[in-house]
Amino acid sequence: TFIKCIWKNIQPNQIERCMSVMQSGTQMVKLKSGTKGLVRLFYLDEHRTCIRWRPSRKSEKAKIVIDSIYKVAEGRQSEIFHRHTEGSFDPSCCFTIYHGNHMESLDLITSNPEEARTWITGLKYLMAGISDEDSLAKRQRTHDHWVKQTFEEADKNGDGLLNIEEIHQLMHKLNVNLPRRKVRQMFQEADTDENQGTLNFEEFSVFYKMMSLRRDLYLLLLSYSDKKDHLTVEELAQFLKVEQKMNNVTPEYCLDIIQKFEVSEENKEQNVLGIEGFTNFMRSPACDVFNPLHCEVHQDMDQPLCNYFIASSHNTYLTGDQLLSQSRAEMYARVLQDGCRCIEVDCWDGPDGEPVVHHGYTLTSKIFFRDVAETINKYAFLKNEFPVILSIENHCSIQQQKKIAQYLKEIFGDKLDLSSVITGDSKQLPSPQNLKGKILVKGKKLPYSLGEDAEEGEVSDEDSADEIEDDCKLKLCYSNGAIEHQVESFIRTKLESLIKESQIRDKEDPDSFTVRALLKATHEGLNVNLKQNLDAKEGGKKSHGRSLMGNFGKHKKAVKARSKSQSTSDDEESQQNASGKETGQLHRLARRRKTVKLCRALSDLVVYTNSVAAQDIVDDGTTGNVLSFSETRAHQAVQQKAEQFMLYNQKQLTRVYPSAYRIDSSNFNPIPYWNVGCQLVALNYQSEGRMMQINEAKFRVNGNCGYVLKPQQMCKGTFNPYSADPLPASPKKQLILKIISGQQLPKPPDSMLGDRGEIIDPFVEVEIIGLPVDCSKDQTRVVDDNGFNPVWEETLTFTIHMPEIALVRFLVWDHDPIGRDFVGQRTLAFSSLVPGYRHVYLDGQTEASIFVHITINDIYGKWSPLILNPSYTILHFLGATKNKQLIGLRGLFNKTPKHSSAESNGHYVRKRSIGDRILRRTASAPAKGRKKSKMGVVEGIEIKDSASEPADLKDKEGVVRRAARSLQARPASMPVDKYLLVGLPCAGGEAVQEAGGKENASVQI
Repeated sequence: TFIKCIWKNIQPNQIERCMSVMQSGTQMVKLKSGTKGLVRLFYLDEHRTCIRWRPSRKSEKAKIVIDSIYKVAEGRQSEIFHRHTEGSFDPSCCFTIYHGNHMESLDLITSNPEEARTWITGLKYLMAGISDEDSLAKRQRTHDHWVKQTFEEADKNGDGLLNIEEIHQLMHKLNVNLPRRKVRQMFQEADTDENQGTLNFEEFSVFYKMMSLRRDLYLLLLSYSDKKDHLTVEELAQFLKVEQKMNNVTPEYCLDIIQKFEVSEENKEQNVLGIEGFTNFMRSPACDVFNPLHCEVHQDMDQPLCNYFIASSHNTYLTGDQLLSQSRAEMYARVLQDGCRCIEVDCWDGPDGEPVVHHGYTLTSKIFFRDVAETINKYAFLKNEFPVILSIENHCSIQQQKKIAQYLKEIFGDKLDLSSVITGDSKQLPSPQNLKGKILVKGKKLPYSLGEDAEEGEVSDEDSADEIEDDCKLKLCYSNGAIEHQVESFIRTKLESLIKESQIRDKEDPDSFTVRALLKATHEGLNVNLKQNLDAKEGGKKSHGRSLMGNFGKHKKAVKARSKSQSTSDDEESQQNASGKETGQLHRLARRRKTVKLCRALSDLVVYTNSVAAQDIVDDGTTGNVLSFSETRAHQAVQQKAEQFMLYNQKQLTRVYPSAYRIDSSNFNPIPYWNVGCQLVALNYQSEGRMMQINEAKFRVNGNCGYVLKPQQMCKGTFNPYSADPLPASPKKQLILKIISGQQLPKPPDSMLGDRGEIIDPFVEVEIIGLPVDCSKDQTRVVDDNGFNPVWEETLTFTIHMPEIALVRFLVWDHDPIGRDFVGQRTLAFSSLVPGYRHVYLDGQTEASIFVHITINDIYGKWSPLILNPSYTILHFLGATKNKQLIGLRGLFNKTPKHSSAESNGHYVRKRSIGDRILRRTASAPAKGRKKSKMGVVEGIEIKDSASEPADLKDKEGVVRRAARSLQARPASMPVDKYLLVGLPCAGGEAVQEAGGKENASVQI
């Protein structure tokens, strides 16, 4: 753990005094922007898990969970404090709590410094304790808190007791559909005190345990206990070895499990595990679906940087959309603590010679560069020591560039010194291990042709907003300050309403709300209204503000060019199909490339991460270049020259960032870019949703350190990620998932009636995400009227060609006659799955889970070329791609290639119709008795036409459907060499047939 023992000098009685004061409550002033401040009573709840305040219109929702707090800042540091300049607040009475995914601030003022010190000390103590507790303690704490909170919310009159009617209402809220007679019977059994007819909290806990008795776990226990109601040490060891695939299970380990999880003292004395203890063990982190070894860094960290996927953020400073949101230095603290290792800083000239950070050509707020640098310095290596890449987008004058370089040197100090880094090979990038504790500045570097004594020089301008035509950028250029403020206010109001309107969308299919339509609406509506309003106010004078939004009209051609790429499809398909239509725009961008002046001081800080544009690439064998381009251009390269792109990424770094048209801060699908080895796929960390969940799952696999080792096949040699069999030399994996049951599944988060809504009809969908050939979905049947303990008992099977990069996504949906409602999800790397009986806890849900059984087999659909022709594999990994390298890296980024890799393989892109997309959005699960269908879904790319697929894989709609393949599996315990000796049928004709590429005889698994 990286938590420092900062509390060792504080006496326990001091901490308890802080807790007591906080739980009693303190009156404080809550500052809000635009108001004078509100006096509220703030207090710590009795479980010490959240801060609450009253009075509040939010009622029970007026709380901040301690787990969600990122930082407690002392004094008047926040933006809201800076706005209240007229307030003569004593800084020692002020503090700010930053919390949530968007780093929201709660700004508080106490009546005296002592109260502020008490709260700051207490909160930091609670944050340190939560960070330092083990997973089992956290699981128990959150469970106990959930049960207590459930009781309190069910107690409508606040008397600390629940009557039978309140229990019935609670059953409906928890999605329990039990006969009232059964509920009354359990109620009476739990009601043991003299106060008959009501349950206190202890009695409710007994009632809840009775209600939560798991039949599936009880039957599992019986199957290993010789039909007894408990497991002995030997029986528990057998279960762990056979079902959970655990090695080195000792009697001591089993006894430790009994002591930790068994509830009955009698069972503990007899060293047996009863059903309640077994349930506690199975629901603990020890039986979670995620491999606990992956919570720590376990991969080889001594390979060159280009051999790793690196967690990357785009416009890190923004808290929301790209046009109107706040810029905050605290966002850097949040993403760095979340494991991000490549952060972006957009630098612009600021007042009084001080450079500022904000999103250019927009209405986002500005923050000082110095504050950003200090925040990065404080949080860069708080949770892990692997290097941070600071991506600087420089728009400053020479004078302010020198100021940036000065601040970087002053604040980062030795963290910038790379002279001691040993690479071993001058043509190879250093490793994350060698760069521990270092900050790499990514930016432009002065050309070597320029003399070393030159203090400045010209470099190509790399502006991520260049995708937008110059005439479409917001440029406030008024002489009249009142009119400027008036115009800005009007635009802000209109755009906020458009953005809010756009956010009414499916949680799981968050289509980026066609910014083209927004720009068009802004042009057509705003321009007219703005002219009318200002003309009226200015007495008929010509409006100076018209040009501000009128410039958007120049974008009509771009709107038209992109209109076909936007429809009701989900986010991973949006923005992808327009690459062909944007070729003209890319030509225009190339023709009008700009240059900017760069100072020597800033250039010298760039060592291993020199930003280059595609046109600047020179294949001279040098390393240290970072190619940066938007998703649109990157998509073009992926579609046309995937294998050459993969080769380029074996020596250099590539950064892909979102299109400038994603002004809502939506995220593109990172999968296609990871599939060709792009290391720095930058996402908007402030935007929750599917893409960030995929990103989080990707990087959780290696201790969430921000670096994940690429598969060996991506580091040497190459393969076509779009092939039907991309890695014929490698064994495939078979994933057999038995979806057994669900527990405490809530109502959909967007349920109109909330807790009073109907009891849900859940089903589970499992999605594999990775190479196109691996992308598929399957789902269970629907269970009617039961979200508390639905049982499915269904088996789903998947074949995975490249398990190293595959992700597995579990989704729970509520079936609805006209579609489906999203309930929850959990996404994990395939390599992090643990075999056996496991619970899949849904993200963001305290108790909601799915109970599954996982089996993973090695399978062989075709004989490995390694066996039949060893030279094939040697060529594949070492020499077969050499001739492709001779083409030259510059050819990878030609705008009008003569031949694309897709064309040479007989592929051509078939865009999904609007009808297909609508069907996908409204697809519901098969109800009881209706036949299931298993559908392959190509993640983030267009589905290839039947010309490139076997006939049995296509249906009339053009959707890939998995045909049953002949698969051969070997037992996990049998070595490959013995398997080959036993498995070869005969040395004659069949082996020759297999060498010719035919599939071998099937073996039933």
